[in-house]
Amino acid sequence: APRIAQPGEPGEEGRYLFELRLMAEVGLVGYPNAGKSTLLAAISSARPKIAAYPFTTLPPQIGVLEFPNWDRLTVCDIPGLIEGAHTGKGLGIQFLKHIQRTAFLLYLIDISEWALDDPIETLSVLKYELSTFDDDLGERPYAIIGTKLDLQGDGSKLERLQQHCEKQQLPFFAISSATREGLDAIVPYIS
Repeated sequence: APRIAQPGEPGEEGRYLFELRLMAEVGLVGYPNAGKSTLLAAISSARPKIAAYPFTTLPPQIGVLEFPNWDRLTVCDIPGLIEGAHTGKGLGIQFLKHIQRTAFLLYLIDISEWALDDPIETLSVLKYELSTFDDDLGERPYAIIGTKLDLQGDGSKLERLQQHCEKQQLPFFAISSATREGLDAIVPYIS
């Protein structure tokens, strides 16, 4: 038992706001309905909500890839960003804060024939939003993924994006999460 005791004194009080940020090695970044949740479900055991309307994913979803040698890799499905996200448009700042806690980025660009936006413009807007919000995000290592390969139509969007990436010497993959085409190349690349 203690032999010496001191009288109690008033302590310190305060109100604190703690902000929880998710942590993952890889962050999936793209416009709404770019195929982020579908890719996460295809490569991990995560089961995010997948639907054909924008902003299906509101809270970020984490998937864990497990490898035969017992290594693990966490992948975060970040909710869709839109132009002006760095100013708070579309809950953008809340979504961008989650991207800050990832080490590697995968930009997912919809190359389906029904995608309204030009793929190169989409990539440019996404990179601008990240670098405007935080200079460090613009410097993160990344790769570009053309999604919805099974719905590419005449393939003009895929060809434009692929040529752009080759010209800029950027890592590029074309995939279809629905048919699993191209997924065998992505998992080893990010691990």
